Amino acid sequence: MVSVGTIVWLSSELMFFAALFAAYFTIRSVSPELWAQETELLNIPFSTTNTIILVLSSVTCQLGVFKAEDGQVGRTGSVWQFKLWGLREWFILTYVMGAIFIGGQAFEYAELVHEGLTLSSSAYGTVFYLATGFHGIHVIGGLIAFLFVLGRTYLARKFTHEQAVTAIVVSYYWHFVDVVWVALFATVYLIR
Repeated sequence: MVSVGTIVWLSSELMFFAALFAAYFTIRSVSPELWAQETELLNIPFSTTNTIILVLSSVTCQLGVFKAEDGQVGRTGSVWQFKLWGLREWFILTYVMGAIFIGGQAFEYAELVHEGLTLSSSAYGTVFYLATGFHGIHVIGGLIAFLFVLGRTYLARKFTHEQAVTAIVVSYYWHFVDVVWVALFATVYLIR
C-alpha cells in the first residue's frame, strides 16, 4: 500500500511540474527575444556537470535498493570494496551527491543574481527560479528522506521488510526528482 500511495502522490507532483513547464513555454512563446538574451547568462558546462552528478546519484540510490532487497544494510568488507557495500553506504553516497547538486544550484543562483537575473528582473527570471527552485526544494526533501532511512537503519536492532520498503519508496521519489530534473535541464538549458 505504501508503494501505491507513493506512486499516486508522485502523480500529483507530476501535475505540479507540468504546470511549471506550461508556464515556462507559455511565457517563452510570448517573448522569444527575452529568452535569447537571458539564456546567454546560463553556464551550460557547469549545469551539465551538476546534472551528471544528480543522474549518477540515481544509480547509487538503486544500488542501495538492491542491497536493501537482499537484506544487506551495511558493508561486509573494506570501505574500498564497493561490491561489498550495503544500503547505508550507497544511500550515504547518494546523499552526498544530492547535497553537491544543491550546492551547485546555490552557486549557480549566486552567479546569476550577480549577473542581474533575479526572480523579479524579468518573466524569464521568474519562471527559471520557480521551476528550478521548486525542483531544488524537492531534492532537499529527498535528502531529508535519506537521512530518515539511514537513521532508522542505525537505530533498529534488526533490518526488517518495512525498512526495505521504506528504502524502495524513497528511491521512487529520488528517481522521480531525477527524471524531472532531466526534463527541466533539457527545457531550460538545452532548448534555445
